[in-house]
Amino acid sequence: MPDDHRVPSMTDAGTDAELSTLDRAVVNAFQGGFPVVERPWGPAAAALSQRGVDVTGEELLAAVRDLDDRGVLSRFGALVNAEEIGGTATLVATHAPPERFDEVAETVNAHREVAHNYEREHPHLNMWFVVSVADGEAGGASNGGGGTANERVDELLAEIESETGEATYNMPKQREFHVGAKFLLDGPIPEGDLDCSGLGPDVTPTDAATLTPAERDLVVEIQGGLPITETPYADVAEAIGQPTDWVVETIKRFDAEGKVRRVGVIPNHYALGYTENGMTVWDVPDEVVDDVGEAVAALDFVTHCYRRPRHEGVWPYNFFAMTHGRDEAESEARVRQVRDVMADYWDVTDDDWDTLFSTRILKKTGIRLDERADAQVAEDA
Repeated sequence: MPDDHRVPSMTDAGTDAELSTLDRAVVNAFQGGFPVVERPWGPAAAALSQRGVDVTGEELLAAVRDLDDRGVLSRFGALVNAEEIGGTATLVATHAPPERFDEVAETVNAHREVAHNYEREHPHLNMWFVVSVADGEAGGASNGGGGTANERVDELLAEIESETGEATYNMPKQREFHVGAKFLLDGPIPEGDLDCSGLGPDVTPTDAATLTPAERDLVVEIQGGLPITETPYADVAEAIGQPTDWVVETIKRFDAEGKVRRVGVIPNHYALGYTENGMTVWDVPDEVVDDVGEAVAALDFVTHCYRRPRHEGVWPYNFFAMTHGRDEAESEARVRQVRDVMADYWDVTDDDWDTLFSTRILKKTGIRLDERADAQVAEDA
């Protein structure tokens, strides 16, 4: 575990300054809206060429593959919305005494349901982790199994409290205003507004609450990204034994239904220089929190924006907005912009907010989509 004041940039992945004009165009253009067609690189390259970036499909494929190899991208593909697949995820805070910090971290991280865990700067709640649970996972001796995801969260937090001797504070989303992290660079297409998602077959969204077995296989196959090949969707189709047309149509339908948040490149924001990761928290009056949330969500540098519960006597904040900056000055300027928006709705004081910077990544394994997808497969499918 590093002991740096901030989460460090990934120096082995390259930096913003080392990116070519084409690299910058790819990062800016395709953080969403990548074509979902059998051979996507030609149409994607044509769209870039229309915006002044002259490139062939072969050159674009090579550029994305190189960015992935260098660690500038976390992955390429479909960003699956875990909550729409089933189960639940929640944010939890706890106190880890400095003399036992690593011990508490190891205890928390040992639970498979803990997907992410960060040390954050706060005088008391200095450990923040995400719990991901599939429907039907609750199953202690008290209930014989088959419980809901929320029941399993309660069980898990009781286990962690017993093991660590520290209270936990569950902060589930009460409303999601925005999730859409975009990390844009100086260069072509600076607004990140190129969108090829209209290409491909017409699809009709459904309101199905469950997955078919084939859809479950698709979710599991694409959760870690698409292959960076000439025919990524066909390669997925071959891997799960389905027709390519079905894979293309299903991914596009999932995008329309919200099961997929977007299709494109997923940048490693540390490699792009966005090393300042600040979670700003606010005590917003309940009567204006919905209006405030929508206004803050409209700021293009806010990557996540939620309403969460307060915990009386311990945690007074009910609104979370995540910002990222390339240096401390930029990060502070963005927090001031958030405050300026807030001030249009109520008289914000210094006691009404705080910023918790990440100092260490303690665990980052991702949401267990295979188990959540399994739990959502229709029994009669």
